[in-house]
Amino acid sequence: MTIFHTILAIAQVIAAVAVIVLVLLQHGKGADMGAAFGSGSSGSLFGATGSANFLSRATAVCATIFLLCTLGLTFYSRAENRAENKGVIEKAPVSKVEGTAPPAADVPKNSVPAAPDIPK
Repeated sequence: MTIFHTILAIAQVIAAVAVIVLVLLQHGKGADMGAAFGSGSSGSLFGATGSANFLSRATAVCATIFLLCTLGLTFYSRAENRAENKGVIEKAPVSKVEGTAPPAADVPKNSVPAAPDIPK
C-alpha cells in the first residue's frame, strides 16, 4: 500500500464520520411543522426556506470529499489490478478434486489390474 492510497483511505474515513456527525446535528424540516400550526412564528406551512446554512454547506463539502476519495480509491485499485494482469479466477489456488482418477501417464504399468477373460 502506497502513501497515496493510505492518505485517500484516511481522508475517506474522516469525511464519512464528518458527514454522519453533520447530518445528525441538523434538524429536519418536520421540526418546523409544529411551529407552523401552533405559534405562527414561521411564514409558511413547512417553515421559511432560506438559503443554506453553515451545517448544510459543510455537509455538502464533506459529501463531495467522500465521493472524490471513493472514486480515487476505485481508480487506484483498478490500476493495481491491471498491473498484475490477472483476474480473480486466475488468482485462485488450484486444488485437486478428491475421488477422481489420476491421468494415465501418472499410473505405473504394473499397478493396473489385468482385465478378466470374457467367455465367448
